[in-house]
Amino acid sequence: MRFKGIQAVTFDIGGTLIEPWPSVGHVYAEVAAGHGIANLSHRELQRRFATAFRRRARSIHSAAEWAEIVDETFVGLVDEPPSKTFFPELYERFAQPSAWRIYADVGPTLTALAGRGLKLGVISNWDERLRPLLNALGLARSFETIVVSCEVGSSKPTPAIFQKSAEQLGVAPHTILHVGDSFEMDLQGARTAGFSALQIERRAKPLRAGQIRSLLDLLPLV
Repeated sequence: MRFKGIQAVTFDIGGTLIEPWPSVGHVYAEVAAGHGIANLSHRELQRRFATAFRRRARSIHSAAEWAEIVDETFVGLVDEPPSKTFFPELYERFAQPSAWRIYADVGPTLTALAGRGLKLGVISNWDERLRPLLNALGLARSFETIVVSCEVGSSKPTPAIFQKSAEQLGVAPHTILHVGDSFEMDLQGARTAGFSALQIERRAKPLRAGQIRSLLDLLPLV
């Protein structure tokens, strides 16, 4: 499989270029412990977070929406919901580069693609913390355009957010390849908007059509 006529490559952020570090559950447990709520299992918090996040992944654009996810994660574990106690500290922690790790394949891939003259962009369902975070991580300079759901009023998988990226990149949708970790948000969403698309599946399992395990696997395809 090789994509022909590609002029630009766009990327999702979370799970594609960066990941929470050591994990969302670890950070939640650490912040809760600092507020006197000790001995919470980071694995259980991670599981609860994943469940709450999946239900709202399309519509997280603000601190208030994140507070709902955090409150749901901690239901039954705390006397008062985090939105009334330590949520502001959690929200700020994930604005900091120390709470994230860039995957090792990101730098070499972006450098190689840019060296071929391809335009690079970001399309992400995120809130107002994304641009400062990408700057702090040193990633923002790699991209010609960064399209964030909270700024454009639409989110993946709707076509509008992909169309906005195509407009800003100045190329036709069919000449853009989008890469992300979500089958619905990234693979299906991009294809509906007329993009080519690949899903990155980093976990060790047999790959299906349209999936890659590393961003470096992009390089022979474009």
